[in-house]
Parts: sequence; structure tokens; C-alpha cells
Amino acid sequence: MTKRIGLMFAGQGAQQPGMGQDLHADYSTVQSLFAEADAISGRSISDLCFRSSLEELTACANCQPAIFTVSVACYRALQQEYPFTPTICAGLSLGEYAALHTAGVYDFSSALQLVSSRGRLMDMACRQFSGGMAAVLGIEQPLVDDLCRRHGLEVANYNCPGQVIISGACEALDGAVAELTAAGQKAIRLQVAGAFHSSLMCSAAEAFSAELDKHPLSTPKALVAQNFTGTLVNEIPELKKNLLYQISGSVRWEACFQQLKAHCDVLIEMGPGTVLAGLAKRMDRSFPVFSVNSSETMAKTADALRTL
Repeated sequence: MTKRIGLMFAGQGAQQPGMGQDLHADYSTVQSLFAEADAISGRSISDLCFRSSLEELTACANCQPAIFTVSVACYRALQQEYPFTPTICAGLSLGEYAALHTAGVYDFSSALQLVSSRGRLMDMACRQFSGGMAAVLGIEQPLVDDLCRRHGLEVANYNCPGQVIISGACEALDGAVAELTAAGQKAIRLQVAGAFHSSLMCSAAEAFSAELDKHPLSTPKALVAQNFTGTLVNEIPELKKNLLYQISGSVRWEACFQQLKAHCDVLIEMGPGTVLAGLAKRMDRSFPVFSVNSSETMAKTADALRTL
């Protein structure tokens, strides 16, 4: 029986210096992709990924085009070793653009230009407001909702049962984290540049609307689960609207994962890190999940796909 392969693409925060460098050395398709990215961007995405410091990569304007390009590079490399047509695609926040590119909604140039604009506008919003994010672990959702209400915070990500990300002004976030810590609960401040997926990103979302209008969309060739609704979406106006709302709205990744799992036999995470594979294992340890983030993991995944 033909395997139905689902793809999930890494989001912001997965960046790491040197990402994609070994794939670039080993695969001609990746070399061509980075050359194209450099030409489209008018800057060296290659240098950004291979030679930047972690601090440089943390800025949205750098991080977003870099992670997007590496994620697509992982997909192209795997295709070179094991050609296949994905059944369903989804990405975490920024990763949604790599998912839409892979599903045929945006060509590579349009998607790269969009994530570059998105990163630049989100950086501007970060400079306007002092914001941050924190992971809240092992707390029932009604208690998280109450915490956010009392401190003026918002739920940015519904990642999986027992793990949500809260977002908002730094002072309010500090107060909420201190309250949880004092109560013996687990809350971890994240190393991010701002309060993503909260109302503090509204200025970025408003400005991004004009950027979205510059790039045409095509009907997806694979199923697509989108963050803002946590549902499958195939109508072009809704795909576009959800990309806009996603900037300042919650990411419903748990719901996206359930859509992925329902429509494929194996899941592959594309891009730096293994965050999404880790979340998948927390939600269903028995479901086959692989990560492609290097030449080594790509070879292991290709071998596994041949034997499944």
C-alpha cells in the first residue's frame, strides 16, 4: 500500500547557527535553492544560515527567511533521495509558509518575500512594545485562561495537552511567571524577541495585509491545516485571511496535529530542531514521526521510508 506522507514545518525559535550547511554541501538541489534565495533576497541567506551567531538569527527579519529556506532545503534534499508527493502539510507559525509552498499555494520566490516582509514588520512591532512569551507546563487550560485574564496576557500557542505558550507585555509576563513559580508550577520564559501571536503584533498584521496582496495564491495540491483555525483549508480567500490573522492570533497546533495524523500514515518534520516531532510524540507516541534537519537525519528518514 502506498504510504500517505504528512509534512510539518518548523517555526521560529528552532533556528541554530550553521543550519543547512551540511545539506548545502551534499545536495545539488539545496545549492540551487540557496543561490535562488540569495538572488531573491538581495542578501546572502546562505551566510545568514551558515555563519551568523545565534543572537543575529534571533531577530525576526533574519530568522524567518533563514528558517523558511532551510525548511524547504530539507524537503528538496529528501525529494532528491526519496521522491514522493505529500498528502497533507502544516507548519508552526512561520512554518506555515513552507507548508503552503510545498502544497503549491505559493512559489518559492513569493513565499520567501512574504516571510521576509513578515519578519521585518514583526521586528518593528517588537521595537514598539516590550513583550515576551513563556511556556506554561502541566496546568489545566481553565487555570491558564484565568491567569491570562488576571495579568492581561494571551494564549499564543495551544501546542499539546499540558503545554501552552502565553504572550504579552514583559512586566505582566514576569508577574504571571512569578505567581506560577511561587505556587510550584512550571513556567519557562522563552528566548524570543517579542510577544508573538498576541495583540501586541496587531500593527505588524495590519501592515502585512498589503504585502499579502502582492502575491497570488494557487489552490493547494495537498491538504493544508492552518494554525489560526486548526482545520483543513483549501479556499484561497480563507488561506490568505488565516495567514493575516495568525500573526496576532493563537496557533492551534494541537488541532493541526490531529488533522495531520488523520490524513497520513507517517509524519516528517522539516527544518531545524525537533520541536514538532517532540510535540507529536507527546500527543501520540505510537505514530511514526521523523525529523529532517541535516544530511544524517535526511538519510535515516529516507531509509526508514523505504522500509515502512
